[in-house]
Amino acid sequence: MKAAIYLGKENIEIREMPMPVCGDNDVVIKNLYSSICGTDVAVYCHGPATGHKIDIGGEFGHETVSRIVAVGKDVSDFNVGERVYPYPLFAKGDTKRAGTIGGFSEYILIPNPKRNYSLYSIDDSISDRIACLIEPFTVGCRAARRSEPKKNEKAVVFGCGTIGIAAAIALKYFGIEKVMICDYSALRLNIAEQLGFEICNMETDDFIPKAKAYFGEAHSLKGNTADIDIMLDAAGAESVFKTFMEHGKIESRFVCVAVNKAIRELDMLHLTYSQKSIIGSGGYMPEDVSDVIDIMKSGRWDIGKLITHEYPLSQLETAICKASGVNEALNVTIRFD
Repeated sequence: MKAAIYLGKENIEIREMPMPVCGDNDVVIKNLYSSICGTDVAVYCHGPATGHKIDIGGEFGHETVSRIVAVGKDVSDFNVGERVYPYPLFAKGDTKRAGTIGGFSEYILIPNPKRNYSLYSIDDSISDRIACLIEPFTVGCRAARRSEPKKNEKAVVFGCGTIGIAAAIALKYFGIEKVMICDYSALRLNIAEQLGFEICNMETDDFIPKAKAYFGEAHSLKGNTADIDIMLDAAGAESVFKTFMEHGKIESRFVCVAVNKAIRELDMLHLTYSQKSIIGSGGYMPEDVSDVIDIMKSGRWDIGKLITHEYPLSQLETAICKASGVNEALNVTIRFD
């Protein structure tokens, strides 16, 4: 089989590797489509230790949809030909492999598979290319869930990448009707607008006046502000948290799903008197997979619009470089022939 091997900063090699051998308690899956994660871009552009634990000399990739091509004799819960989503945290039987299950390899060995644990069946109504977005969508769905959304509340998502849009869609799925997405990329904002979201271009628009016009006004400790219950950070810029602290209304909630190692100062007195909440969201849980599959089955949103570019495995480096350009692409996928 062909497999992409990570060799360090700006260095990937597509190698011929031995096919996985299916043991009595294993299945082998063939990848159909894989999506490029922001952490894949990070380790390619900046080197090891900047994304998932992707080791030099190893396979990588984790956002994929696959088909079962071999089933061990002692496996009774899966069938050859079944289309599945490999849950990265448990797919390889090693949680440290969550970012390196082999999404950029043609085949993956899944040891001791368990339904709705390491492998999830994919409904026929979901296309292969959309199904490879299940993993990033579960991250966004988790962030939306962590915000504890309630009907008639209002939300803003900062960051118009795949996870940001996924979070915005999940917020609407959970019952929030008014959701605004903010970003600097006109290309990505245009896609969000086509999906039915109010948008704010932070390059050209004044956020607070625009948010007041869309959501109405509410009280903060510093005076009138936009009536926003949830601010969700899928961007990671320092200005996002600053906006929440300066302009968040009383009892508003801030959810951070963006990967950010920055140490921040926190005005605890302000937080206490404003009764605001700061919530972290990392990864996903099985309930998020179920909700994302339901979201995709519903057909309510044209999720395929997020995929702006598609490449064969042989052009993985080109694809990762394209994915790094926020003004050139949104989601970039790898198609396996």
